Amino acid sequence: MSLDALRETLPAYAKDLSLNLSSLGNETVLSDQQKWGCFVASAHAVGQRSVIAAVEAAATAAGLTEAAATGAKAAAAIMGMNNVYYRSLHLLSNPEYRTLPARLRMNVIANPGVEKVDFELWCTAVSAINGCGMCLDSHEAELKKHGVPTQNIQAALRIAAVVNAVSRVIQAEAGSEG
Repeated sequence: MSLDALRETLPAYAKDLSLNLSSLGNETVLSDQQKWGCFVASAHAVGQRSVIAAVEAAATAAGLTEAAATGAKAAAAIMGMNNVYYRSLHLLSNPEYRTLPARLRMNVIANPGVEKVDFELWCTAVSAINGCGMCLDSHEAELKKHGVPTQNIQAALRIAAVVNAVSRVIQAEAGSEG
């Protein structure tokens, strides 16, 4: 399934999502690898099968390499863990937890197999979906250290927001059929 085919499955009430999905597919602020990696990482973060399939097909057709697709999936995987852990530290009123070492393996962050900036953008997109302010701040600071403009970070956040919303609508509509 392509992004256009995915857009066609959206109900009329989600027309804005369809239009946003189309415009973000044509986004030029990010490199193609950054953009399609954000799409893949975001789709995997939400986990809706038909959206993952459509996004991966579009990303492959656009030339996203296997290494970049793997890096985007790795961003979704590691942030799925980190976002829960670090969001919990932030939400717990007991500050002692923030003094303890995480003792969680996170080697992929240091060696993601793709450009560090691209991986950081993908982690930022996933952190937005998962609602972890600590991770958003951390990854945004890392991107700023590498000179990434605010508009590029915003583009990653926009992709995450739309992929998340499209996935939720698709899931809700599938649930209402059964």
